[in-house]
Amino acid sequence: MIKKVLTLGLGKVGTLVGVLLSKQFEVTGMDKTKPHYPYTLPFNVITGDVADVELMTKLISEHDAVVSALPYFLNKTIALIAQQQGCHYFDLTEDVETTTYIRGLSETATSVMAPQCGLAPGIIGIIGAHLSKEFEKIRSIEMRVGALPKYPNGEMGYSFTWSATGVVNEYINDAEAIHDGKRKQVISLQGKESINIEGAAYEAFYTSGGLGTMCETYDGKVDKLDYKTIRYPGHCYLMNFLIHELHMKNDKAQLENILKNAKPVVEEDVVLIYAVSEGWKDGELKRNEFYKSCKPIDIDGQSWRAISWTTAASLVAVIEMVANGSLPSKGFIKQEEISLEALLNTKTGSLFK
Repeated sequence: MIKKVLTLGLGKVGTLVGVLLSKQFEVTGMDKTKPHYPYTLPFNVITGDVADVELMTKLISEHDAVVSALPYFLNKTIALIAQQQGCHYFDLTEDVETTTYIRGLSETATSVMAPQCGLAPGIIGIIGAHLSKEFEKIRSIEMRVGALPKYPNGEMGYSFTWSATGVVNEYINDAEAIHDGKRKQVISLQGKESINIEGAAYEAFYTSGGLGTMCETYDGKVDKLDYKTIRYPGHCYLMNFLIHELHMKNDKAQLENILKNAKPVVEEDVVLIYAVSEGWKDGELKRNEFYKSCKPIDIDGQSWRAISWTTAASLVAVIEMVANGSLPSKGFIKQEEISLEALLNTKTGSLFK
């Protein structure tokens, strides 16, 4: 049973996770410093250092579930403590190595270990699996997500609407895919394609982590499975120049600082979610598609960016499903095994309708 939830990391996404959870659970939010918002948060906020193992062990032991909205490199320790304390664990990581570690913990866990509960990986995998489930034989699953400024400027056509650390990480690390029926690694920022959505031109290219565990799940079952990030045209070329030609892949911290300084956060953003699956049913080849454009919304009188609410809502909906028994109560949860219908029928998941 989930009654008390600890939320770690009170940036925009972590704060909204706390807001949404507080509608159904007793929530405590924690960060190194108290966040400054021009409104009162509907949950208790404490300060502390997540690197303090003794403190985190005490706090996690007092809660039924812990949510990490921290940078991916802080998640291993939190997940380990949660596993040791029998506390349900959820996070938003796109980092493959971190997920592999948490999956190892899940093998002996008495609680749920559910990383990758955000947007991509996260709900995009749930949607991709949903589009494919009616086929007797699947030919392909293609998933595309873009978190973009609504009003792009400059040649890069981008602003950081979420963690610069996460963006750089997914641009530098190799991505996984299935091509010609074979599971393989592909280089991020490669495989560029043009996409036209509702008359607007975009580009999409490989980035790491977006598929979560789907390549394992669909290995031997599809000819093609891949994930690409959507950006405005020209972005891919410039990022390749920075990361590879200028060799900035070897200095992630400097790359992050340059990008954050050049492209600060904007409030007006849009999240594009697109997925398509092809396969055979009753002897006929068919194609299923999903598209949604998500914009900022008001929740309890406060405006939240599209990237914030889509990421937070996906995670909170999964927690609701564990709490109501529609997902297992222990072990590793793969996003593609989550029912889209059930997620949309949760209080928080209904935001995606």
